[in-house]
Amino acid sequence: MQVRKFLPAVALAAVLLPTMGLAQEAEAVPGFDEIGPYIMTTLLFCMAGFLVFFMAAGFAMLEGGLVRSKNVTMQMTKNIALFSIAAIMYWLMGFNLMYPADWTIANWVGPFFSQTVLDPVGIAAADANLGYASIGSDFFFQLVFVAATASIVSGALAERIKLWPFLAFVVVLTGVMYPISGSWQWGGGWLSEAGFSDFAGSTIVHSVGGWAALAGALILGPRLGKYGKDGRVNPIPGSNLALATLGTFILWLGWFGFNGGSQLAMGTVGDISDVSRIFANTNMAAAAGALAAMILTQVMFGKVDLTMVLNGALAGLVSITAEPLAPTLFGALWIGAVGGVIVVFAVPFLDKLKIDDVVGAIPVHLFAGIWGTIAVVFYNDGASLMTQLTGIAAYGVFTFVGSAVIWYVLKMTVGIRVSEEDEMKGLDMSELGMEAYPEFSKG
Repeated sequence: MQVRKFLPAVALAAVLLPTMGLAQEAEAVPGFDEIGPYIMTTLLFCMAGFLVFFMAAGFAMLEGGLVRSKNVTMQMTKNIALFSIAAIMYWLMGFNLMYPADWTIANWVGPFFSQTVLDPVGIAAADANLGYASIGSDFFFQLVFVAATASIVSGALAERIKLWPFLAFVVVLTGVMYPISGSWQWGGGWLSEAGFSDFAGSTIVHSVGGWAALAGALILGPRLGKYGKDGRVNPIPGSNLALATLGTFILWLGWFGFNGGSQLAMGTVGDISDVSRIFANTNMAAAAGALAAMILTQVMFGKVDLTMVLNGALAGLVSITAEPLAPTLFGALWIGAVGGVIVVFAVPFLDKLKIDDVVGAIPVHLFAGIWGTIAVVFYNDGASLMTQLTGIAAYGVFTFVGSAVIWYVLKMTVGIRVSEEDEMKGLDMSELGMEAYPEFSKG
């Protein structure tokens, strides 16, 4: 009973004594109003980064399902390797190249030779960048975007490209090309000053990957047997549509981090509300893209094409990525639906041009990315059509020409395409010496 009587007094002392003895120190510590936004934005970058990182698994599963079984191991190898290369190259030079301190020549060239440095261990609030987030969270969040760009190229050029030349291209793309063009907008460069708007990267990420893939597909050439001499297109079915569907759902999930994290702030009621609005719009666009592709293939071909439906969902996601905040849910619906329609028409269009894109990456990421960047003007009063088109053209010329030069140099030096015999055998055995499904191998 005596102990119970003293409990209120002990509790009161626990509250008062620290404030009595440490009042002076407490005044020097920033309050939650100052550190709260820093903590919450750092948390947003970490959580969104986890989701976008998981998109690497989505790309791997999608590609593994849409290639033939004799090439699945190669796609798995390329996807884990390209993410690893992106992580190292973005640390080595990409992050500081993309976000220069200011736009002097010295501060732009200097990052070619400087690596990312994280905040000190146990950094004090007084020394942290309380106006934004931790360096580690920002670096990680931006890094996973770079890897997504490289993954787009992997799927389009599947089943006939050599491993090491492809990875050499990834080194240049993730370490130099993407950071330079990304700095034009997200690094406060000339397109940002001109008023170009691309919230989460319909152009900066997706179209860049699409342009690089298009250049590679043109120089690499189509797969053996894809196009007949009479102009006929020969379908080459993938090995596992269940795996491709799983990959699409993983990408759909990851896109919430892709777009939601691009709010770049979670320290106020408005920021939190905007993140939730972005989630809802992102989901609506994906659903509309899938259904638009489903209905259109039924009308055009008499049957639903699952691969078109999967890519329709992804095209809807790419379409809304340039402006996922401002539209209403209906706005997100029709923007995503147009993306789904684009895919259904773009895939046979590329086939007529004899451009072989194994997974449909160019229609999804390039064509829908262009559409999404243009669609910004419908809901963002600060965006102009001419500025949006200027940005699209700038990224297109820089990435396509730069990628074409790199692909051509690789072709002329080490070669980028496997031999006809190795392609018929499959890249799993010819390039890696192992199979994804050895139990089902013929002989």
